Amino acid sequence: MASPSALKTSIPGYLRREQERIEVIAREQGLDFFPIVCEMLAYDQMNEVAAFGGFPQRYPHWRFGMEYEQLSKSYEYGLSKIYEMVINNNPSFAYLLEGNSLVDQKMVMCHVCGHVDFFKNNFVFRATDLDARGQVVQPTRQPGHYDPNRKWIDKMANHGSRISRHMARHGVDKVEPFLDSCLSLENLIDPYDPFKARAPIADADEEEKVQEVPRLRAKGYMDKFINPDEYIDEQRKKLEAERDKPKKHPEQPERDVLRFLLDNAPLERWERDCLEVIREEAYYFVPQMQTKILNEGWASYWHSKLMTTKVADASEILDYAERNAGVMATSGGRLNPYKLGVELLRDVQERWDRGMFGKDWEECDDMRAKQHWDLRLGLGMKKLLEVRSLYNDVTFLDEFLTPEFAIRHKLFAFEWNGRNDRYEIATREFKQVKEKLLFQLTNFGNPFIYVEDANHENRGELLLAHKHSGIDLRADYAKEVLAALVRVWKRPVCLSTKVEDKPVMLRFDGKEHSSKSLK
Repeated sequence: MASPSALKTSIPGYLRREQERIEVIAREQGLDFFPIVCEMLAYDQMNEVAAFGGFPQRYPHWRFGMEYEQLSKSYEYGLSKIYEMVINNNPSFAYLLEGNSLVDQKMVMCHVCGHVDFFKNNFVFRATDLDARGQVVQPTRQPGHYDPNRKWIDKMANHGSRISRHMARHGVDKVEPFLDSCLSLENLIDPYDPFKARAPIADADEEEKVQEVPRLRAKGYMDKFINPDEYIDEQRKKLEAERDKPKKHPEQPERDVLRFLLDNAPLERWERDCLEVIREEAYYFVPQMQTKILNEGWASYWHSKLMTTKVADASEILDYAERNAGVMATSGGRLNPYKLGVELLRDVQERWDRGMFGKDWEECDDMRAKQHWDLRLGLGMKKLLEVRSLYNDVTFLDEFLTPEFAIRHKLFAFEWNGRNDRYEIATREFKQVKEKLLFQLTNFGNPFIYVEDANHENRGELLLAHKHSGIDLRADYAKEVLAALVRVWKRPVCLSTKVEDKPVMLRFDGKEHSSKSLK
């Protein structure tokens, strides 16, 4: 599939004027966003860009063509339609679909303003800031004006050039299978790694202090009796024996499996470069996965507010309402992040406007008083801006999803009924519904996998551990991941997990999969 970079066209003048007007209104309403560059694409061009994850240029790989075919068929059969895409970049690029009505385009541009404001101000997106050399920098809180360097369109294009050079030098048949293995492992990262403080490297004096022999507390004239030479020599020998004892590597379980492989796997230079590209791009998409509900809810809140107050004229309101209803529609058994996000944000705004929070509210047992509670504090918008900046999906739902909201919006948990061969409502009990929703969002539904030992049983084998959370690993997925790990580690790989609550060790030596029970 060809790169769509040359296919995009600027939006016509009348839409450019609408964009400028909408951005002025949005800023007056309190939004703070990067400059936005809008481009117009036909539906097939939109599908091409969407297949590349929203970027005009990516590294060559067959999966992008597969995603393009899926998107094209879905559009042709009337199953889905992409109205817009927007990239977390500075400046941000937004793609509008050619052929949409003026009302659609206005709504999309309002929606984009919400997204770009979220990209700029939400804390998890600080993990996508780049330094002058295009390297990801550790997130920091910047006082006052914040104008981060996020040239990810350029970075993704550079990634494509790097991998294309490896393919030209080593051959597609050699590089592409290795990319397949790396992509099978792209979720084995630590989403919070960019926010972890790096431990400083201890100098020689500090290391010497650590090795000092501990002495029992004693007054000066009693020290030689409390800490005799024989005792000091014995303690020193113990410390030296402990120091010389072979240490486990890594000393603590390592969640960022890809970084561990980059640092320790016996990779060729081109292999290391390919794996580094996959890891960097995986971390770019993490904030979007962490904030799907909140991000879409924020953008939907603002497209609704702007369209119904300042942007749409009276003749466009009904058309807007019809389009918006389609966006917010929810079918049985499917979570609509737009709907859940915007409704929960509106609930938060109402509660903080009316003062429905704090000790007095929590301790009030009078349901009639709660129903008519209104302190007229007017703190709703201030709270929403705080939520937009400091929360992700898990913390947002954990703190603000209430039993009243769940009842009002008819939230429930469902499970597959094998007897009737269909999904059925399992419970409407708030605690279980909330726990199940948070469980699905935690780590994006992926299993927690850690590197335990790079020299398992002193054979150079890589040992991983699955932190079991009540759901067994899929056997077919586990086998494919082990095969991909062996391709990168180039030695056998083991994985400790549980199957039906029984500890099991899975192993792949490059030729044969095996499994044994652990006591």
